Amino acid sequence: MEDCIFCKIIKKEIPSDIVYEDEEIIAFKDIHPLAPIHILVVPKRHISSLAEMTEEDEKIIGKIYTKINKIADMQGVKEKGYRVIVNCGKDGGQEVMHLHFHLLAGTKLGQKIV
Repeated sequence: MEDCIFCKIIKKEIPSDIVYEDEEIIAFKDIHPLAPIHILVVPKRHISSLAEMTEEDEKIIGKIYTKINKIADMQGVKEKGYRVIVNCGKDGGQEVMHLHFHLLAGTKLGQKIV
């Protein structure tokens, strides 16, 4: 099976504007931003979607949310607020089949839907 685009970014085969990286997580700017700040936060281990998670993935997901908070602080939006979105599957709007979290900020975001 061929690597997905996020796996290629993780392997540095495709350039990206990385804002955070450690051994387990990479975060980079979305190339088609939906807000002034639009960062994708991705586990380096390939997990296809939220629906494919197992109990062993719980630790990395918790870490991702902690790092999202750190990234929001680094971007200067932690205090004003930000939105985190996870799309799951084709019908849920997931375009890349590698679990990823959208961090959106930098403006007042649209109507509350939940």
